[in-house]
Parts: sequence; structure tokens; C-alpha cells
Amino acid sequence: MDAIVMLREDHRAVEKLFKRFEKTDDDALRERREIADQVVEELTVHAWIEEQVFYPAAREAAPDTKDHVLESIEEHHAVVWMLSEIKNVDPADERFKAKMSVLMENVRHHVEEEEKDWFPEVRKAMGRNQLAELGEQLAAAKEDAPRDPLSVPSASQ
Repeated sequence: MDAIVMLREDHRAVEKLFKRFEKTDDDALRERREIADQVVEELTVHAWIEEQVFYPAAREAAPDTKDHVLESIEEHHAVVWMLSEIKNVDPADERFKAKMSVLMENVRHHVEEEEKDWFPEVRKAMGRNQLAELGEQLAAAKEDAPRDPLSVPSASQ
């Protein structure tokens, strides 16, 4: 599968989880916890494969995307720290829903920038065959990706 298509599918999967979370009632604590746990895992794996595989390849193929990549890594830094907090906050805590809301705002902003501002540049620079090969690398990296947000490289940068 094309690397950009795969990353966009990841974005859509997380957005569906966000929408499910937003539809929950304040008394649906177990459901909120389950959704949040899925979000933590999905975004941790996604950040890992982007930072380890996609960003370096994008930066090499399209050097003009350097600033986009660096900004994305900084956005990941904030997101993985939020994920690590959400992972450990009780859904009954009054801050839980607020933390999820801030996370959703940050991730939605990040996704919009990636998809509109620089994925097209990367697609143009790489072409179909290179993106298909990169997609295979991303799929393989998902298998080995950590599930702990603070294991993502940007967490310590």
C-alpha cells in the first residue's frame, strides 16, 4: 500500500475514535477509558512509524519539507506526552475529558497540516513505486512499534 494512503487511513481511524469519544455521555467512564486506550495505542504506533520511517524518507526525497518534518516532530513531542498522561488518568478525574479534548485539537491540527501542506509535496517527489515500497516499510514497522508513548523518539527531544 502507498505510504501516504496508509498514513491517511491511520488518521481516519483515529478520527473515528475521536468522534466516538465526543459522543459519549459523562457517565460512560468505561467506554471513554476503552476509547482513550485505543487512541493511545493508535497514535503511539503512528508517531513511531512516521518518525522512524516516513519522515526521514520524506526529508531525503523532498528536502524542501525539512521545516514541515521538524514542526511535525515537535507536534509529536506534545502529543506523546499528552498520551502518556491520558494513559494514566482515571476517566472519573475531572481533567480526563479536558485532556482528551486538547489532544484531539492538537492531532486534528497536525493531520490537517500533514495532509494539505506537505503530503502532496512528498507524493510529487517520491512517485508511486517509492511510496509503495515505503508503505511496505511502514507496515513492517507497525509490528515492532512500541505501545508506550514515551518510547517514541520525539518524547525525549
